[in-house]
Amino acid sequence: MTYKIYTKTGDAGETSLIGGVRVSKSHIRIESYGTIDELNSYLGLIKDQIETKELSEIIYEIQDRLFTIGSVLASDPEKSNMKIPDLHQEDVIVLENAIDKMNEVLPELKSFVLPGGNVLASHCHVARCICRRAERLVVLLAQNAPVPELIVSYLNRLSDYLFVLARYIVFNNNGIEVPWRPRM
Repeated sequence: MTYKIYTKTGDAGETSLIGGVRVSKSHIRIESYGTIDELNSYLGLIKDQIETKELSEIIYEIQDRLFTIGSVLASDPEKSNMKIPDLHQEDVIVLENAIDKMNEVLPELKSFVLPGGNVLASHCHVARCICRRAERLVVLLAQNAPVPELIVSYLNRLSDYLFVLARYIVFNNNGIEVPWRPRM
C-alpha cells in the first residue's frame, strides 16, 4: 500500500485537531500552531547555516520543543485523550542559560540595534519576529481556551534568545552592530 500525503479532508477549509474536532483553517488555534510551524521551519534554515556544533544542537533542541508546543496547540483540550508531550520549566532554563553564556562575551547593549549585521544574523531577527507573532497569537488563544502558561513563557524567552543569538553571530563574525539613533 502506498502512503499518500493528501487526504482531501481539508479541501472545504476545515481541518481536524488532535481529538477529532473539526475547525476552520482560520481558527486562532490553527493560526497559533501554524505560526509555530513557520518559526520551526525558519529555525531549520538558521540551523543549516550555523557552523558551530553547540549552537546547532541548541537550535535542534528548540525545534523539538516547538514540535511539543505545536502538539499541545493542535489538541482539543476537552476532546483529546492522546498522550501529548509537554514542556518543562527546564526548557525555559536551557534558553536562559544559553542567553547568559552568549551575553558573557557580548558588549553591553546601550541602545536598540537595527536588525542586520550579516545574513545569518538577519535570519535570526526574522525568526525573532515570527516568534513574537506566535507569542501574540498564543496569548490571544489563551484568552478563550486553556493554554499552558509555560508555552507563553517559553516563546517569550525564545524571542530573547534569538535576539541575543543575532548579536552573538554579528560579534563572532566581526560584524558591526548598528545602534538605532532616533531623529530628534
